[in-house]
Amino acid sequence: MTKIDALRRFLLPCFAPSSTSSAATPTKKRLSTSLRDDIPDADLDSSSAAAAQDSDPSSPSAASVISSVAQPRPSKSMVIGTIFGHRRGHVWFCVQHDRLSTRPALLLELSILTHQLVKEMRFGLVRITLECDDRSDLATCPLRSVPVWSLHCNGRKLGFAARRKAGDKVRLMLKTMESTTVGAGALPAGFGFESGTSDSDGPVMYMRANYEHVIGSADSESFHLINPDQCPGQELSVFLLRSRNSV
Repeated sequence: MTKIDALRRFLLPCFAPSSTSSAATPTKKRLSTSLRDDIPDADLDSSSAAAAQDSDPSSPSAASVISSVAQPRPSKSMVIGTIFGHRRGHVWFCVQHDRLSTRPALLLELSILTHQLVKEMRFGLVRITLECDDRSDLATCPLRSVPVWSLHCNGRKLGFAARRKAGDKVRLMLKTMESTTVGAGALPAGFGFESGTSDSDGPVMYMRANYEHVIGSADSESFHLINPDQCPGQELSVFLLRSRNSV
């Protein structure tokens, strides 16, 4: 088996329908994450409202219920995320709010190699954590504007990640994939985008899917892969975190 066949073997099953699906146990579309809330909003609101009606408004218990309802909740939205890279090159992560736009909202080059990521994906769980400190020039800027991050994959430090500007070749690649929302495969070798790469580096492997974008606070954002219906679960999350050093 060639290397490219091995890559296809582990990328494509993430989006190919499973031959045997269990009707008794529904597939969980939303991935587990430290930023999620397991209690649906509707259930929380209804239970809180019932408790407030049964309690005296002046009582401490009623005040605590009202206070809990008023707490801000994380902002959640849907985006399109694309992981791509030459099979012997670095992994790139691209976020788009509109699949027809060739100007990504976020474009990161990760120091992890494509074959390393595929190896991690074999176990069904990938958590990539990008962390920056709160030095003076980064303490208040949006997380997407941070130029350099330290990179951890499944708890192991694997180098760094850097924010990139989409060049002509990246934009051409996104234009080529604009009709694809969910899928995985390979693009011809001519789609080079890294300095020092050439056609001899082989095709560009990609995995494209919907992600849930969660904004926990000004110092934390995350992107969580949403698995298509009846597909084997591949948990993949990307976290952006800004650490606050106590004085």
